[in-house]
Amino acid sequence: MRRLRIATRASELALTQSGWVARQIEAQLGIETELVPLRTTGDRLATVSLAKVGGKGLFIKELEEALRDGRADLAVHSAKDLPARVPPEFALVAFPERADPRDAFVSDGRFGALAALPPGARVGTGSTRRGAQLRAWRPDLEVVPLRGNVATRLQRLREGSEGAGLRLDAVLLACAGLERLALHAQIDERVAPERLLPAVGQGTLALETRADAGFGADLAALTHDDSARALRAERAMLARLEGDCSVPLAGFAEPLPDGQLRLRGLVASPDGTRLVQAEATSADPDALGATVAEDLLTRGAGEILAALRSADERP
Repeated sequence: MRRLRIATRASELALTQSGWVARQIEAQLGIETELVPLRTTGDRLATVSLAKVGGKGLFIKELEEALRDGRADLAVHSAKDLPARVPPEFALVAFPERADPRDAFVSDGRFGALAALPPGARVGTGSTRRGAQLRAWRPDLEVVPLRGNVATRLQRLREGSEGAGLRLDAVLLACAGLERLALHAQIDERVAPERLLPAVGQGTLALETRADAGFGADLAALTHDDSARALRAERAMLARLEGDCSVPLAGFAEPLPDGQLRLRGLVASPDGTRLVQAEATSADPDALGATVAEDLLTRGAGEILAALRSADERP
């Protein structure tokens, strides 16, 4: 192969992530690379709730189309953007080491932590998962829907704090994204998973090719084993629950010193009034994901999921 063409979203964060992957491929495999930036449906609908227009797959549709028609050889995704199942014509072939999976509390330095926000404070987030958990813990706060890229969200925070727009006292973002954009100094608090359980795959990159590509095994050299095992457990749970971005669903697996994985899962109602949690440990990622999913369903997650799906089907 003369040059590996890498499909990527055209946002600054996606280009930064894909550029890092390209440099790893060139350094470790000696293969020349070329980025193929694409604007996805999810990017074009930056002001619309993803839950109402198709969910997470809107961020990968155009990238997979580029793989399908031969415009690209490889696609780089944020793993949390991936739907529960990838079409059989494609394969996820590599998972580099996970960055900080926690959520970031950003308040432009006005508050040192999420817990320090006063009653009535307005917190911006585009995530149903973050919003539901925040409402469950702090019903006295106002959750403000907020979409757009990282720079746009930070700008909205600054404008709101200066009285130039809709008031925002803080925003919730991903630590990994801020770190990759060298904006880690903006983080006022890295929120513990015990407070806000991260999204499935948060902080992890996933490399996707056509299933019949002959170079997938070579790209596997970029995989970080612990990160890959953790993601596998989280996605096994996601697949069993058949979750997507319209569902306030969280899943976070982490390796333990004895070689096992600990997986914590959560399903909540959007308003935070119902919150179901479960956790387990196992050395088998697939079995672990299935176990936690079944426990969640037994504890009442099935009722929450059924209600959400029924609401989505209403005209």
